[in-house]
Amino acid sequence: MAETSTTDENIMAAYRRYLRLQRNVSRNTLDAYLLDASKLLTYLEGSGKVLTEVTLDDLQLFLHYLHDIGIGPRSTCRIVSGAKSLFRFMLLDGYIENDPSELLENPTIGEHLPEFLTPAEVDLLEDSIDLSKPEGHRNRAIIEVLFSCGLRVSELVNLKFSDVYPEERYVRIMGKGAKERLVPISERALHEIDNYMPWRQTLKIKKGEEDYVFLNRRGSHLTRVMILIMLKRQAEEAGLQKVISPHTLRHSFATALLEGGADLRVIQVLLGHESIGTTEIYTHLSMNTLREEVLLHHPRNVISHARSQT
Repeated sequence: MAETSTTDENIMAAYRRYLRLQRNVSRNTLDAYLLDASKLLTYLEGSGKVLTEVTLDDLQLFLHYLHDIGIGPRSTCRIVSGAKSLFRFMLLDGYIENDPSELLENPTIGEHLPEFLTPAEVDLLEDSIDLSKPEGHRNRAIIEVLFSCGLRVSELVNLKFSDVYPEERYVRIMGKGAKERLVPISERALHEIDNYMPWRQTLKIKKGEEDYVFLNRRGSHLTRVMILIMLKRQAEEAGLQKVISPHTLRHSFATALLEGGADLRVIQVLLGHESIGTTEIYTHLSMNTLREEVLLHHPRNVISHARSQT
């Protein structure tokens, strides 16, 4: 291993010198590599890890994080390329013994349908939470709000009590482009928030954070990375084989509505999408459901069914 300091700051300084002096990249290319690396460093800071500790699993979760904050597949491919360059350098310079990015795959360019959870799987996720732990009721409330309201993770961490209307059973959300929308919130989600309140009231809340619904132990509102890590750990506790993220629950919300018969335009409004095409990407119907709909509603099948009953 290298004898030089292995702090992230020193590794990045050495990487910068490597790109500039040995790779002789242009200034624009250098800035692009370092900007992409900064996204990885920001994610790692939130997860409490340093570059020399990164695993393939960490990098796969990092890709989910990029997706959740709105980074598209093409930009993600560029960031993956930058990460691979960084870890190859660290391997060559002796900072690490194995390259965690070697088996990291780029996201598919084009339409991508993330995994979704059925309502039963969401129940399994919630039931696996240890409610004797301080954050137990908070984490259960987070999962229920994500699934019941279909919020983006950024919308969840910025949710404030002043935007929750329990009597009317809706929340006011400020979405992308500062566009406001009203989203119904279930009785169950409100109940889980109520169950979380006794622990929240024991916290020493930082000034300016009083109105945020979901707080950490230090009395500050949560970050997107914290939510991602919590969901990953909870999925493992629940024995779910799917790799889930906050977006998985948003997609599960849309899928449950669509399979329950909701109009696609209604789902578009609830998700805060400008284009109906975006909503179509987020929604998913199993082939079995599609087949059942055709068999039930297509006129040829309706006639055949009627004849079989005579």
